Amino acid sequence: MSSKLFFKMVAATFMSVATFFSSIFGGVQPAKVCMIAHRGYSGRYHQNTELAFRKAAEHGSGGAETDIRMTKDGVYVCSHNATVILKDGTELSVADSTYAELTAQPLKNQKGFQKVYLCTLERYLEVMKENDMICFVELKDDYTDEQVREIFNMVERVYDLSKCILQSFEFDNLIKARELFPDLPIMLTYGMDDSNYERCFEYGFSIDADYKCVTEEMIKEFHDRGLEFAVWTANDIFALSYCKSLGVDYIESDVF
Repeated sequence: MSSKLFFKMVAATFMSVATFFSSIFGGVQPAKVCMIAHRGYSGRYHQNTELAFRKAAEHGSGGAETDIRMTKDGVYVCSHNATVILKDGTELSVADSTYAELTAQPLKNQKGFQKVYLCTLERYLEVMKENDMICFVELKDDYTDEQVREIFNMVERVYDLSKCILQSFEFDNLIKARELFPDLPIMLTYGMDDSNYERCFEYGFSIDADYKCVTEEMIKEFHDRGLEFAVWTANDIFALSYCKSLGVDYIESDVF
């Protein structure tokens, strides 16, 4: 992290405190931002599990982000990594294993003693619907047209396309989805080492960016075009205050 960004974060934190007291004594209300639980409430519960998604709802998050991969037998599941580790330490490739093999035993829980299993996309959508939450669905790797169609037909059947935002680092996934589902909200996932975010403007894609590479000018470019701006992952009070000060629409966090 650059020293310039550090000082901006500290300044934003002091401003956040000042705004809080102003709202109490002066009636000034802070700007609204939707908090998205990154991989569910992953700061306290095993990421991308039904438990983490339910706890995100209890925590008051406006939505929950998840990562989608496909098993060997065509089941869409929530997993950030290409492999999962089962309770006995067995490590299985999601793409090379069947759903039955991946759920033959609980996952190795890094966040407690609860028994948790690999969650399907369908179950994630059901939990989101039960709690009227926004879905941030990130597609990992390249997907075919048919796979993109299957995933968002499921979203349409189980929940609501308007409550779901597709995300991916893979630009081709976004283009395929736009052609198949013209009304689906879409965001480019954008990291520190990425470039050419301007290509979003040609297709009308919003963006979900690592907050450490975001500038006020970049946000303005999207907002001036009526596009939304999300940032990830604000996991301490300084980062959270800084992200709120930027005027973004969504903030992903493991803990807030």
